[in-house]
Amino acid sequence: MVRWVAAAGAFVVSLDSMVNIAFPAIAAAFGAPPERMRWIIICYTGSYAVMSFVAGAAADRIGHAPVFRVGLALSVAGFALCGAAPSFPLLLAGRAVQGVAGGLVYGTAPALATLGAAASLRGRRLGFLNVAIGLGFASGPVLAGVLVDALGWRAVFHARVPVALAALGWALTVRPRESGDASRRLVAVRDVLRAPVLVASGLSFVANAAIFAIWLLAPFYIVGVRGLSASAGGVLFMLTPLGTAAAAPLAGWLSDRLGARAPMVAGLALEAVGLAALSRADAATPLAAVVLALGAAGFGLGVFQVPNMASVMAAFPAGHAGAAGGLTFLARTLGLVTGVAVLAAVFGGRRGVVGFQPAFAEAFTLAALAVAGAAVAGLAVGRARAYTPGR
Repeated sequence: MVRWVAAAGAFVVSLDSMVNIAFPAIAAAFGAPPERMRWIIICYTGSYAVMSFVAGAAADRIGHAPVFRVGLALSVAGFALCGAAPSFPLLLAGRAVQGVAGGLVYGTAPALATLGAAASLRGRRLGFLNVAIGLGFASGPVLAGVLVDALGWRAVFHARVPVALAALGWALTVRPRESGDASRRLVAVRDVLRAPVLVASGLSFVANAAIFAIWLLAPFYIVGVRGLSASAGGVLFMLTPLGTAAAAPLAGWLSDRLGARAPMVAGLALEAVGLAALSRADAATPLAAVVLALGAAGFGLGVFQVPNMASVMAAFPAGHAGAAGGLTFLARTLGLVTGVAVLAAVFGGRRGVVGFQPAFAEAFTLAALAVAGAAVAGLAVGRARAYTPGR
């Protein structure tokens, strides 16, 4: 039951993908250029990047369930603040609150999802959690498209208030057999600065930085270049997170059976192929080709993420599952923030010089090259470790 509650909370947080398809409407409402929308992402992800690790580490001492519940309660407040924001700066403030809340949930969900699980089942438990995350990301754009067309962009925040309240009510009824240990030492720097942790976290950083080429820029391509409505665009946009969700169970099984390295490298390679294909998309590209590219990038990320998370959690000492799980989201989120900042700068700087389409292609090419390089690096590191004398 606990893993279902953890998955429900992660699903609520992952519904933030609703915001992305509303970017064109938000930009129009506040008279902001497309590249300024990056602050909506940065204020949110920057907050939960740090908070996810801090929350996970603290929860190892005070209990994961209480921290998880506070995160859901604060999510309700964050959604309400964003939905009522009368100005762009106040919207960003609400996003920061929402980010802190998301960090509390994400930082404790992996530990709750794997509570009591044997090491041989950890990948499948994390796969289950990542299915919920992927479904949240996948359903968000579709729901948002309908809401934006019917009620306007504020509805993408208001609609999540009752969902978060329902998850909070469920979490309050479940009493997991776990408790914090006030005598347990806090996670130490030496626990983080270990080769398996640093390599896995670095790969996650790059993979998630690259995928945000889709989250940030694809809505403007789908709605602006292809001329689709927000509702139709939401259906198309959901293919990336849907691919991630579909890959998670397979990735969990592969991680338990084969280890982490092979699925991680294969996932990164497939993500690079999808991003490279999107870099060639223009107004005349068949929608079927766009569909395949979006799905391939998302499926590749899904194959990568579960074994990546499992490898980080396995590298930490017993009793530090919260810190380990929080670190996986910290690495993901730092990648997202960096990807948004860099790709938005590339797009914004070049858009006025070469136009929308060439700038769009350049940003996606940069993302594809980065994740392809990460796949090669991951393969090289894995082989170097495999052939180290004495191993």
